Amino acid sequence: MKPWIKQAMLLSICMGLTVPLFAACTNLPNAGDQTERVLRIATTMGGSEDEYFRQQFTEIFEFANPNIKLEIVSTIDESMFYGGQPDPSTKRIDPLDKLKEVMQGDNPPDVVMVGYEQLPELISNNLLTQLDPMITKDKFDTSDMVPAVMEGLKKTGDGKLYALSPTFNSSALIYNRKMFDEAGVAYPKDKMTWEETFELGRRLTKGEGESRKYGFSFSTQAMGDLFYSLQMFTAPLQLSMFDELGEKMTVDTDQWEKIWKTMLQLKKEKIIPEQPDQATMRSKMSNGDFNPFQYDDFLSGRVAMSIINYGQLNQITNANKNAANIKGFTPIDWDVVTLPVHPEAPDVGGYMNMNGIMGVNAKAQNVEDAWKFIKFINSEEWARLKANSTYNIVTRKKYIKPKEGVQFHMEAFTTLSPAPQPDNKIYRDKPNIYQVQEIGHRLFNDVVQDKIQVRDALKKWQTEGDAALQQMKDNPGGAVGGMGVAVPMMN
Repeated sequence: MKPWIKQAMLLSICMGLTVPLFAACTNLPNAGDQTERVLRIATTMGGSEDEYFRQQFTEIFEFANPNIKLEIVSTIDESMFYGGQPDPSTKRIDPLDKLKEVMQGDNPPDVVMVGYEQLPELISNNLLTQLDPMITKDKFDTSDMVPAVMEGLKKTGDGKLYALSPTFNSSALIYNRKMFDEAGVAYPKDKMTWEETFELGRRLTKGEGESRKYGFSFSTQAMGDLFYSLQMFTAPLQLSMFDELGEKMTVDTDQWEKIWKTMLQLKKEKIIPEQPDQATMRSKMSNGDFNPFQYDDFLSGRVAMSIINYGQLNQITNANKNAANIKGFTPIDWDVVTLPVHPEAPDVGGYMNMNGIMGVNAKAQNVEDAWKFIKFINSEEWARLKANSTYNIVTRKKYIKPKEGVQFHMEAFTTLSPAPQPDNKIYRDKPNIYQVQEIGHRLFNDVVQDKIQVRDALKKWQTEGDAALQQMKDNPGGAVGGMGVAVPMMN
């Protein structure tokens, strides 16, 4: 086939896919202006040649606006992607600090893409342009955007919008209808309290040994650690291990004691699953008794309710679809409700990851195209094209639909506002601060093994943690008590 024919065919295909988006772009103000210009986008979320970033956010815009040249500026150390090791004698380059530097430099970016936890610092430092006046001026309709996402963004700016996010990901409570029917228990509901959820779990728990059925789990994965599951439970309460400066522990309190006792009671009553015995698992596999879902408590039918991330639903729908080809697997009749809530925060969930958060640099050189770009990736047309994304949910409600015709309570993922994020600056300034969490992990396990009482363990965590924080203050970046690197809390 001649090259020019190939090019014509490719152009035809691209035009077919992007006509609605192209039309949307050309209908924007000044779209008829074909003057060549540059739009600079800085990001802390990927490399400058990140293929995913370009496919997800820029390629269609570039096609529809050939006169606008995009320059991607990454503020992360890209040598990490190629096995590069940081020089221990030099301070690690912090992506957010680097972003703040380039935003105020001689050739500042126009658009910045950041993580949700990074937004408050940029806003408080007056580095982003408020978007509300632009939204009003252009009559850009945001009424169809998921309220939880918009409220989460506004929270970071004292009720004002400094950024928009075209997609997000969140968690919900999934449940096995059959297990509830067999127990004669009513299905879960949206916005149940955690206590109501745990009580439901008690009513669903039965059996002994390998045949035991558990009522609840913080994760579908069998290898989850209960201590690290605490974050999902405590995040809406804004409960922290240490003070705002990261200099003093805050765990020797009645609230921390109540939470630890709640978790330990779930474990004592065996409402939550025990970690599987690895030797038993390996033995089964070596004997040909292979179960592809043996490390998934929900798909294995061991757990009646579990916290699940939206992206994990794909595995469940695929398993059900291919059940006839999976030995010993019975399709699961499931649905979801919102995450449980605390009475003190009845509209706040836990984990919500906003993907593609972008704002306009306060010192942008090309404000008009920066806003044009942000409008574009937050438009209805863009949402319609991206609605079938595997792992993320589009922010435009009109295009939020269960994939492949699978019917479930989709609103469970969009109803609750995200929990407030911890101060990201502390973790950047004190990269070893996670080590005080490991102290708590060790002491929590001591309580599980009846080596120490809950309040005594918390007092010890307070004392040892204070000493560790003082070491970090005296010797920034150094090891703490010879502990080595700690594992961060998981969402």
